[in-house]
Amino acid sequence: MAEVAVRACRAVGYRGAGTLEFLYDEDGNFYFMEMNTRLQVEHPITEMVTGIDLVKWQIRIAAGTALPFCNEELIPTGHSIECRINAENPYQNFRPSSGTVGMLHVPGGPWVRFDTAIYQGYTIPPYYDSLIGKLIVYAKTRDEAIRKMKAALCELIVEGIGHDADYVSEILSAEAFENGRYTTDFLEASNVI
Repeated sequence: MAEVAVRACRAVGYRGAGTLEFLYDEDGNFYFMEMNTRLQVEHPITEMVTGIDLVKWQIRIAAGTALPFCNEELIPTGHSIECRINAENPYQNFRPSSGTVGMLHVPGGPWVRFDTAIYQGYTIPPYYDSLIGKLIVYAKTRDEAIRKMKAALCELIVEGIGHDADYVSEILSAEAFENGRYTTDFLEASNVI
C-alpha cells in the first residue's frame, strides 16, 4: 500500500503532507478510497510509530526546507491506538452533548497523549463537530497498546458533559477488536450498543 501511495503522489506531482486511504479485504487485496491533501485527525498514530513530528515537518516543507530523511528510512515500530473522545451520548443514538466542562482529569504517563483544547470551565457549544479530544497511546505490542488505552480511558474524567469514553472502552474490549479480526460492519455485528 505504501508503494502504491508513493506512486500515486508522484503521478499527480503532489508535494506536502497528505493521506491516501485504502480498504483492505480478507484476501489481502486493497482498494483506493480517497486522498486527503492535509493532515488527518489520526496523524498522531504516524507520529508515534515513526517518531516524526508531522506538523513540524509540514510547516518546514512549506517554508522550503528539504526533508533530512526519505521514506525508506522511516520504519514504523510498535503499535499506536487513537480514540476520538466526542461530546455525545452513544447510548442515546449519539445525541450531542453541550455544556460546561466541570472537573477535567487528563491521563498521563509514558507514551500517553491527549490532544485537546478543552479545560475546566470550557463551554462545549452545540454548533460544531462533537470531537473534544484525541487520546493516543503507544506501546511495543498491539495487546500492550490496547491495555494502555483501556487504562487511559479509565483515567480520563470529563464532567459536566456527556462523552463516549465508556463506549470506546467497550469497543476495545470486544473480542473481534482484541483479536484484530473485525471489518467495516464491526459495530453493527458486535454487541457494542
